[in-house]
Amino acid sequence: MNHPTAIVAEDEPLLRQELRQALASLWPELTIHAEAPDGIAALRLIEEHAPDVVFLDIEMPGMSGLEVAKVVNGRCHIVFVTAYDKYAVAAFEQQAADYVLKPVSVARLASTLGRLKERMQRAPARLEGLLDSLVSRVDGAAPRYLRWITAAQGPKVKFVTVERVCYFQADNKYTVVMTADSELLIRRPIKELVDELDPQAFWQIHRGTVVNVNEIADVTRDLHGHMRVHLRSRKETLAVSESYNHLFRQM
Repeated sequence: MNHPTAIVAEDEPLLRQELRQALASLWPELTIHAEAPDGIAALRLIEEHAPDVVFLDIEMPGMSGLEVAKVVNGRCHIVFVTAYDKYAVAAFEQQAADYVLKPVSVARLASTLGRLKERMQRAPARLEGLLDSLVSRVDGAAPRYLRWITAAQGPKVKFVTVERVCYFQADNKYTVVMTADSELLIRRPIKELVDELDPQAFWQIHRGTVVNVNEIADVTRDLHGHMRVHLRSRKETLAVSESYNHLFRQM
């Protein structure tokens, strides 16, 4: 590969600059298309540039490097960047990807790039086993809730953090994702999403409706005792099933 391309995703500006300078010194043929300060920006840049390799910080705001890797798995070669050696040693034994420790060591990076150049003669590896191993090391036993939604929108893939979602609405085997200014359709039933959402932030108020608690403006009850939720960012109201009325007793 004569002119490989890359994206660098690292939330600390000085470390990002340090890594870019080290790459320029060790691999001058590598073209770095762009730099990302967080995981969501990294995904957008990967979609835009389709790089050969991505240098991904494991811990970033918005989306972690592991979450980004799950989305782009098999589409590009990945080198993880981490300050924590405990995340990496055992997990990288299979050498499907590699890692660079912070602060960047030129010797370590040179070794990584040597293995990377060899792997780039082949198609990017699938990293399911590696990602599962890394996630177990990073997260331990702590529950992880859904942090973002991906949905096709024409030829593009739209990325939406769950904080921006006003509510989810069931649509047969699909789910409609409603934000303040958009409506997206995802190929997942709502019953699967419920188990992955933080129950403190998202309440199921109907068999087919899950609402973002922070988007609730008020709740009204009609003469027949039926409740409806009014939202801060949208005009429509949402029906509350009787079996979920107890959620609003304190209101």
